Amino acid sequence: MSLPKLVEADSEEQESTVRMESIEAFMNPDLDAETWVQKLEAPGREVAAEKHAIAVAAGITPGQSVADVGAGTGLFLKLFSEAVGSRGQVFAVDISPRLVEHLDAHVTAEKLGNVSVVRNDSRSLQLMTTRIHKAFVCDTYHQFEYPQEMPASIFKALYPGGELILVDYDRIPGESREDVLEVVRADKKTFREEIEAAGFEFIEEVPIPEMREHYLLRFRRPQSD
Repeated sequence: MSLPKLVEADSEEQESTVRMESIEAFMNPDLDAETWVQKLEAPGREVAAEKHAIAVAAGITPGQSVADVGAGTGLFLKLFSEAVGSRGQVFAVDISPRLVEHLDAHVTAEKLGNVSVVRNDSRSLQLMTTRIHKAFVCDTYHQFEYPQEMPASIFKALYPGGELILVDYDRIPGESREDVLEVVRADKKTFREEIEAAGFEFIEEVPIPEMREHYLLRFRRPQSD
């Protein structure tokens, strides 16, 4: 079965769906990684506080290969490294040059021998010759500049039957914080539709009771493609 054909869209039109100042902040060559560690790993940040529950919900098992897409400061890397074990592999994927440097140093310092750091671009994971069992995308999907091409790249990287785990802010006008409404470009329904348009099957939404602002969705690349 061939890969699903995506709806054609003008690149500039796709780019316009993303608040570019957010992207530019991560691409800044003067980005201070430690400042972002304090922001992204602060105990008051919901996904940081619930990282263990999220990692359990991701269902990663020994021997799997996993891509942490938008790995950022490496919040989940040690948990994922332990989950896949010595026979597994974790790819810490990020678009930011300075955060990639930080991830390299983090992997070395923590002696995470089963973790490889990969710098991707705005259209591709850059895992051209690699197949993965799971792709994990946490607080990153809403920043994708090309919300057709990136899900398609993830789809191609997964083994048939492999899963995409999406964690993102629940954007609800009138309920969500103002900064969430400003940065997160679309709601859960829109993101689900975009991912399904890339060929994924929706599996389920996994409730994590302690999460008030986020949701976790599971998708699968069909076995028969």
